[in-house]
Amino acid sequence: MFGYLRVQKSELLVREWNAYRAVYCGLCKQMGRDYSFLTRLTLSYDGTFYAMLLMSLSRSCKGFDKGRCTCNPLKECRFARCEDDAYHKAAALSVISVYYKLVDDLTDSGFWRRLLVRAVKPLFSHWHKKAAKRYPELEQLVFDMMDAQRQVETGEKTGVDAAAHPTAQMLARVLSLEARNEAERRIFSEFGYHLGRWIYLIDAADDLEKDIKRQNFNPFRDCPPEDREAYETRVLNQCLARAYDAYQLMTVVDFKGIFDNMLLYGFPAKQNTVVYRLKEEKDDKSV
Repeated sequence: MFGYLRVQKSELLVREWNAYRAVYCGLCKQMGRDYSFLTRLTLSYDGTFYAMLLMSLSRSCKGFDKGRCTCNPLKECRFARCEDDAYHKAAALSVISVYYKLVDDLTDSGFWRRLLVRAVKPLFSHWHKKAAKRYPELEQLVFDMMDAQRQVETGEKTGVDAAAHPTAQMLARVLSLEARNEAERRIFSEFGYHLGRWIYLIDAADDLEKDIKRQNFNPFRDCPPEDREAYETRVLNQCLARAYDAYQLMTVVDFKGIFDNMLLYGFPAKQNTVVYRLKEEKDDKSV
């Protein structure tokens, strides 16, 4: 997971912010239970978004429980109570994604990063096998995406559309798994595709300077510097617009105010921070 699917806290109602935190903390607890305390360190906003979306589509959130933060027992937390496998599935996808990110880092990162990856990869290999056994369909989709991504990024003159397609297709298929009929499958697939495309491209925009320095692949590398911000904005805005159009067709009841906030305020705010190299607001740095 990349960590770009954020809320705009200043535009949320207090009860919505508390509900979002409750899902975030609930997923954190589940990752520790299903895999290891250390996997909680990889908890992301993207994983929280996925868990919350699953809970909303199935209406499986049945309230909130009070408790203590496992990482900081002095801190009180609220945990969203879930009656299906939304947390388990989000935890598995998070672990699988992090594992393949570590594998990718072994070829694309600098010496010290590769050294760290080699130290933690055996642990994640064990947790990855556990997650893959529980949700083989998620494992296959992420594996296929990484394989396709490697082929695309080693090709000659790979454009933005081709580069973003594997990630976009993966998220489209992940969300399609939740569809109950053909109409939902098409809507979920459309939403997932354009959101996945946005995630890949905003990550590429975020890593552009680093990739240029290391001579790594990046779909925005060949764009003239004087046109880069305008081009990135245009492409990313198109992704968000298409994703929002599909979102409008989805039956989202629980957490709808939070999803509206993310699509209309949170994602564009994060996009502006990345594209224009703005300083991030303190309130949006952590839950």
